[in-house]
Amino acid sequence: MGLTIAYIIIAVYSLALLLIFFYSLSQLNLLLNYLGHKRSNQEAPKFNLLDPKEIPFVTIQLPIYNEEYVVERLLENIAQIEYPKSKLEIQVLDDSTDDSVHQTATMIEELAKTGLDIKHIRRENREGFKAGALKEGLEIAKGEFIAIFDADFLPGKDWLKKTVPYFKDEEIGVVQTRWGHINRDYSTLTKIQAFALDAHFTLEQVGRNSKGHFINFNGTAGIWRKTCIFDAGNWEGDTLTEDLDLSYRAQLKNWKFKYLEDVETPAELPVVISAARSQQFRWNKGGAENFRKTVQSVIRAKNIPFKTKFHGVMHLLNSTMFLCVFIVALLSIPMLYIKNIYGHLDWVFEVTSFFIVSTIILFVCYWFTYKSIQGSSLDNFVDYIKLFFTFFSVALGFSLHNTVAVLEGHMGKRSEFVRTPKFNINNLADSWKGNKYLTKKLSPNMVLEFALMVYFLFGMYSAIPLNDFGLFPFHFMLFLGFGFVFFKSLTAKA
Repeated sequence: MGLTIAYIIIAVYSLALLLIFFYSLSQLNLLLNYLGHKRSNQEAPKFNLLDPKEIPFVTIQLPIYNEEYVVERLLENIAQIEYPKSKLEIQVLDDSTDDSVHQTATMIEELAKTGLDIKHIRRENREGFKAGALKEGLEIAKGEFIAIFDADFLPGKDWLKKTVPYFKDEEIGVVQTRWGHINRDYSTLTKIQAFALDAHFTLEQVGRNSKGHFINFNGTAGIWRKTCIFDAGNWEGDTLTEDLDLSYRAQLKNWKFKYLEDVETPAELPVVISAARSQQFRWNKGGAENFRKTVQSVIRAKNIPFKTKFHGVMHLLNSTMFLCVFIVALLSIPMLYIKNIYGHLDWVFEVTSFFIVSTIILFVCYWFTYKSIQGSSLDNFVDYIKLFFTFFSVALGFSLHNTVAVLEGHMGKRSEFVRTPKFNINNLADSWKGNKYLTKKLSPNMVLEFALMVYFLFGMYSAIPLNDFGLFPFHFMLFLGFGFVFFKSLTAKA
């Protein structure tokens, strides 16, 4: 290996590590915000829903697409929402192309007979996908406020009573609630998804919102002021995460968002890795698309302080961290050999210990979010340590898949909105096998994921002749992560 190539590898590796370190520092700052917010007692003006004159009209939008397994559960649940029927409208925005259309129509007919104002709205095409459906429904929505629930979400009966009152403050454009997980303990895959989402819905959302930094409506389990949607430019389908896009456009126009950590809205996590893959791909590509679309507006905005800009840029770069992690992983084995061939470059490896510091910061941050939901006993801490390293390994295993998504997003490559198949899985007795919406194709990334599993096995072996075990734990986690993703993808077939 030539010295020039060694310097290039060191430079790229160090830059990726530096970006990860900045990301971990932003997470640490959010943790401090989060802990400070937990100690504060902030009162907010609220509508008095006991006074009929203060009860606003609400439209609930349910965007669905081929949801045979969960549509009945969804509609039965939404029908139980406690709110005056004279002030409530439900729009079922049904873009389905299968037999579930008839099932949905029949159920809506029955619910309408009970006096519920519920409409079955069908489009001629799926232009704009979910964003297009929401936009079309909005044109005829009667509500002053628009609540949105995806097909696998199950809001509590009192959900509107807990969220609508905050719109008394006329500057608030969105109220977002925390996602819960009805099948958290179904498998290792669901546990690590819940773990990652819990960190987002506690540390990140509270940490940003408590200091007035930008947060995002999470696509579901939240409620919008209709005038805010229009003022921000309405729904647009030019990114795969239309929720993040509209959120930033609204906040750039000075609308405030209210995040309610204490209001949990349960939902179902994907139980099959192909479903998790499609969801991860959409979220990560959409994040990169939004960085491309929005970051300059955030940086140039004159109405927001520097710290909000910094957190906004880091937020929009969230998915790009997978690219950085993948670069660090891929170059870690050449770096191991550079260290042993060029002894005079030892100092570089002291600098690159940033990665260990970043991991420790994330370990501390995620513990605070974990214990806020699961508790802080010694048993919970031991469970947390096991779960953190399982999560870390599997996240590394997803890094190739998510890097492809991120690169496509940054390069502006357009792709179709691929929905995440729903399963109606509530407990261990339920099975996903036979779900007709599951993809039958194996991911083309699988061959590379197997190759990477072997590559990091080689990295572990390299530690022996080089007598350098510093990167051995990292390579072991990479080996386990890519192995998990590969074998789960290979075996989890419908």
